Amino acid sequence: MSSWQHIPILAQTIKELLITDREGLYIDGTLGLGGHSKILLSSLGTKAKIFGFDKDEKAITMARENVADSRLETFNLSYTECARVLREKDIQGVNGILFDFGLSSYQLDDASRGFSFNKQGPLDMRFDTAQTLTAQEIVNTWPADKIEEILLNYGEEKFASKIAQAIALAAREAPLETTWQLAKIIERVCPRTSKTHPATRTFQALRIAVNDEFGAVKKAPKLLKEVLLPLGRAAFLTFHSLEDRIIKVALKDLCQDKDTWRLVNKKVIEPSWQEIKQNPRARSAKLRIIERLK
Repeated sequence: MSSWQHIPILAQTIKELLITDREGLYIDGTLGLGGHSKILLSSLGTKAKIFGFDKDEKAITMARENVADSRLETFNLSYTECARVLREKDIQGVNGILFDFGLSSYQLDDASRGFSFNKQGPLDMRFDTAQTLTAQEIVNTWPADKIEEILLNYGEEKFASKIAQAIALAAREAPLETTWQLAKIIERVCPRTSKTHPATRTFQALRIAVNDEFGAVKKAPKLLKEVLLPLGRAAFLTFHSLEDRIIKVALKDLCQDKDTWRLVNKKVIEPSWQEIKQNPRARSAKLRIIERLK
């Protein structure tokens, strides 16, 4: 069994609100270590099935081991490919789909992946290790104004200009190769003034840029017309204010057609303080669920 322990966020709520057919077909859009799938399967019948998608091949291997259930079929693909997979399998649609836009705990904790400034590792940050673009390429080869744009748009970093200039200047002197190198550059120009490390937003922004996360988030609601069966539901679990805004607007647009779509929860669902206390990574989570009526 994997040594990484992943606590799926809002799992019981998702299970209660997403499952409409105990023998149905469901999609876990970001499988991770399989935490949500495992809990969903605990309430699904013997004929039910979950298709789990993840760009991270290592995550899929660990998810299979963690879930250990033949009702889970995995795909080493982005969830944006799920409609194509259903067409190829001649499947009309699914009863439910979960889009979990969060970072897997194991990815954050694995120093070799380069997601965290708390651990010394390469400036990688790729979910899909087969892709070529890395954080190292961005900080070493992109101009300061492009880096500033990333920090503003994806990290909402108020010191974006100062940090971008410092990164570009340092990279001209010698290539930046490790997470600690980058974190120290940011600390020098933005001294710590709170519990939050000054590199937090920069690392978040670089990760989003490397993996085109917002591009994928924008595609998710557009998939519903293709993949969701009548009376099926889609759950969107976000961890970033900009992601939540994208989903909120997209679902509102869908619900203009009141005969076809309805919001299951009109008010966004957030974790309880007990869950946040048990799992601090849940603190920024927001859940929105929509149902297809016909």
